[in-house]
Amino acid sequence: MQPHLNNPNLNNIDTQTEKDWLGTLRLSLQTGLARIKNEFQQKPNIAKLFNQHCELIDRLLVELWSKSQANTSCCLIAVGGYGRGELYPYSDIDLLLLIPDDSESNQALNQDIEHLIGLMWDMGLNVGHSVRTLDECVSEAQKDVTVQTNLLESRLLAGDHAQYQKLVAVTHHFDTPMAFFTEKLKEQQKRHAKFNDTAYNLEPNIKESPGGLRDLHMISWLARTLNLHAQTASKSESIWKLLTKHQIISAQDAKHIHQHERKLQNLRIHLHFLSGRREDRLLFDFQNEIANTLGYLNTPRKRPSEQLMQSYYRSVKFIELMNEILLKEFQQMLTVSTLKTVDINQDFESRNQLLECKSESLLQDRPDAIFEAFLLLQKNPDLKGMGAGLVRNLQRAKHLVNQTFRNKPENKKHFIEILSQPIGVNHTLRAMNRYGILGSYIPAFGRIIGQMQHDLFHVYTVDEHILNVLANLRRFSKPELKHEFPLCSQLFAEFDAPHLLYLAALFHDIAKGRNGDHSNLGKVDAARFCKSHALNKADAALVSWLVETHLKMSATAQKSDLSDPSVIEGFASLVGNERRLTALYLLTVADIRGTSPMVWNAWKARLLESLYHETKRALSDPAFHAKQIITRRIEEASEKLQRFGISQTTYEKMWQQFGDNYFVRHETDEIAWQSRLLTPHLNSTTPI
Repeated sequence: MQPHLNNPNLNNIDTQTEKDWLGTLRLSLQTGLARIKNEFQQKPNIAKLFNQHCELIDRLLVELWSKSQANTSCCLIAVGGYGRGELYPYSDIDLLLLIPDDSESNQALNQDIEHLIGLMWDMGLNVGHSVRTLDECVSEAQKDVTVQTNLLESRLLAGDHAQYQKLVAVTHHFDTPMAFFTEKLKEQQKRHAKFNDTAYNLEPNIKESPGGLRDLHMISWLARTLNLHAQTASKSESIWKLLTKHQIISAQDAKHIHQHERKLQNLRIHLHFLSGRREDRLLFDFQNEIANTLGYLNTPRKRPSEQLMQSYYRSVKFIELMNEILLKEFQQMLTVSTLKTVDINQDFESRNQLLECKSESLLQDRPDAIFEAFLLLQKNPDLKGMGAGLVRNLQRAKHLVNQTFRNKPENKKHFIEILSQPIGVNHTLRAMNRYGILGSYIPAFGRIIGQMQHDLFHVYTVDEHILNVLANLRRFSKPELKHEFPLCSQLFAEFDAPHLLYLAALFHDIAKGRNGDHSNLGKVDAARFCKSHALNKADAALVSWLVETHLKMSATAQKSDLSDPSVIEGFASLVGNERRLTALYLLTVADIRGTSPMVWNAWKARLLESLYHETKRALSDPAFHAKQIITRRIEEASEKLQRFGISQTTYEKMWQQFGDNYFVRHETDEIAWQSRLLTPHLNSTTPI
């Protein structure tokens, strides 16, 4: 027990009133919490903080329990994070009060329990509690997987040890482990969906986001379905050591998982202390201060907060990957008796509809098979993804995606083939990014992974935004989603080379964070990539042009007067032809929608659609638009001249001598100004 927990006042509580006694406990709580915070800030030690905090709360709860009448027949049990021994500064204290089976109608006991919980709150503890009999625990656990999970991480604080062991016996045993696994997997999928299935939000939730601490907890919970704890002598052994001992993960993986886990735990502790509440979101307001506290320094290229967040994204990417690998591994171990293997070709097979290498050394012996694996996923829609073994092999072989690999014509051909498939382009590129292959193959993309964007619009990192844009383009190809963007769906279906749009999406923001205009720098990268991948000149020119001008259509639609024919004429001149117009329109809609769920709206949709139609008309009939410009300028100049009392017949007679080109070359204000100066000299023969 830590010295500061031994408060001498607690020894005399029998002689004090309840109010004074509670005051003593409250003071002990406040003093203990203050010392824990002070010690952590002076010399951060995550394990020590967890131990001290749990010991402090344990001691105070047991003290309260000892004075309660409920202690004669009940058990006080820590569950959830508190039961696990991970109590963050402002986390809730989750408790289970296990009562005898025959005590539901015991009014005196119920009142004692209510009084006990009230004392906990009065003392300043944020308690979350449930009161159940053993049968109710079993029943609720069977109905609700969250309850069952909570009970997996229980600790007896006080009460009948034999009764607690009965609880452990019935709640730590899985009659149908696969059913528990399936429900927890669904739970994770729903949780990830709340964050748009991305770990790369600019203000992530350290606990709940994909790749967050909850994904590590998920590994621990589902590992229990394998009954590994029953096979080891040490019940307190960490889950990572346990998985290493059973050769499910390597010692190096265990070390890395532990390091990334500690990083996230450290961030969450600092976040609680800085916010003064249970705050698990790394909000912009906290990022810079936490970065400074953790020792990040300003550099010419990156602020401390950007370095902090890029480090965070590297951690969650690794955790997300290990979560995927291990959950697939556990699932395979649980279904080994029903494993169904189907031959695909000489190198690959399907195991329970997951793609696997036949040989563990395939990718290292023949790295070209890396892209072949992704192509097989696209060409075999019955496959649900890559198996744990193949993902592990990709991690071992990704260093072989080097300059030699990039220079091979076969690999270049396969990459373009991946982009040209009718289905699976988005999912495949996301998988390539998740497994570290995309950033290795396109080094410029690798450099923007986890890079923040400081503006009012983007809510994702640069790499995640790029993949969102690509996903939005793919949505235009799906007939079942045609109602979302009818014009985009129609134009996409008519576009002859969708893979060029995907390439433009991949490169449009790839130069973010470099010194200079990212559109121009990205254009250079795109042109080089297209040339090296043997695209014809026209296709390569379209891709690089799209990257260079990807912001132009949005800026024109939102900042210019689309009723002004000169605006349309200028934009039509920039675009040049209908193919470019269509490609830029599709990319622009996908780009805006990929910045944030909140940025796209009906107003922007109408503006862009109007600009598209007007520009298309101008491109197909330039003379018609020139006439529109002339008519508009004559009307506006006429209105201005009439304000000066100049008669319509006077200036119209003069304008007849100017010709159409004059009205195309000059703006309305110039026409009105020059006409006002010239009208007094209409009948003069003297040169002006």
